[in-house]
Amino acid sequence: MNVFDVLTLPNGSTIPNRIAKAAMEENMADLTQSPSAQLLRLYQVWADGGAGLIITGNVMVDGRAMTGPGGVVLESDQNLEKFSQWARIGRSGGAQVWLQINHPGRQMPANLGQSTWAPSAVPLDLGKMSRHFGTPQAMTPTVIDEVIRRFARTARLAEQAGFTGVEIHAAHGYLLSQFLSPLSNQRSDQWGGSLGNRARLLLDTVKAVRAEVSPGFAVAVKLNSADFQRGGFSADDARQVVLWLNDLDVDLVELSGGSYEAPAMQGVSRDGRTLAREAYFLEFARDIQAIAKMPVMVTGGIRRRPVADEVIGSGVAMVGIGTALAIDPFLPRDWQAGKDNAPQLLPIVWKNKALASLASMAVVKFQLRKLSQARMPNPHVSAWWALLLQQVANALRARQYRRWMAGR
Repeated sequence: MNVFDVLTLPNGSTIPNRIAKAAMEENMADLTQSPSAQLLRLYQVWADGGAGLIITGNVMVDGRAMTGPGGVVLESDQNLEKFSQWARIGRSGGAQVWLQINHPGRQMPANLGQSTWAPSAVPLDLGKMSRHFGTPQAMTPTVIDEVIRRFARTARLAEQAGFTGVEIHAAHGYLLSQFLSPLSNQRSDQWGGSLGNRARLLLDTVKAVRAEVSPGFAVAVKLNSADFQRGGFSADDARQVVLWLNDLDVDLVELSGGSYEAPAMQGVSRDGRTLAREAYFLEFARDIQAIAKMPVMVTGGIRRRPVADEVIGSGVAMVGIGTALAIDPFLPRDWQAGKDNAPQLLPIVWKNKALASLASMAVVKFQLRKLSQARMPNPHVSAWWALLLQQVANALRARQYRRWMAGR
């Protein structure tokens, strides 16, 4: 087995190779929070790059709940033609294209001016950075039911627009992940306490989405291998959740890890057991693949073909690549041609982990902006400069978002 073998999903559809462009948050919505011309240009580059699967950055199921300014929202058919154009561009090179659908819960910046919801009224603990996020309100059963319906509606609209699947985001500390963790979920009703109760929102969301889309439309789940916080969502918890997902017609599980509070997804291996600085969650993925009925994908730091081939050779079905494809979007095509490209950003080793995480994301978004402008990425950009540019851009987009909300 190698990364250029075809993968057949449980729904019967095929992915032309085992390389996925993993989700990266682009923050490139237009003034209606729909896909912008810049975003479409970015995805044309990835479509030409040769990945077998393209997973979009966060698409929000509720315009009132954003992971950040400039986020794309799909909650009605008002701007569906823009999403259809996005799907057509993404599929133009033969890849499957899945919309990653998400709700941030408490991980919504306070400067967007909206109330935040979470399983419990537990604020983020980011040290001095905590002031940028408000204390959330505990969700009522009515609000929980609405969120489930919103995920299902967004999935239905994604299929109407021409996407070939959705990935339900239950990792990285966003809402579904917040329900899974006993640190952020301190409820005593049917949505909290035991792991079965904490997983209920994810499982009910998967069921609702599956019921709204056709059998050939892929439904995937992105799940933390662990959240790397003492007393939080553990590797054993993740194994049990995958066993439950086995019974729900899930077409793929992507394994990642971390959250805003413990940002393992930003390039630092937190479990100490995986390949040095590449394939961060590989050993756990091997364990999960042994019990999973659906294909498993591992994402985190992969940038060299020998590592990607080792992942596939170990029995894991797919490799997800994010940062490396922000630097070199044609990496899969180059690997297939026999080139040994291994793109890499400069490491950020600041003592303030939360700030370093923001800088890491800013450096990646700097590359995405370059690609969206048909310009060459600059992997050697100063992290401080990228962070400054990102903060200015965020302030402008936050103002635009507040105006959009005021006009709704």
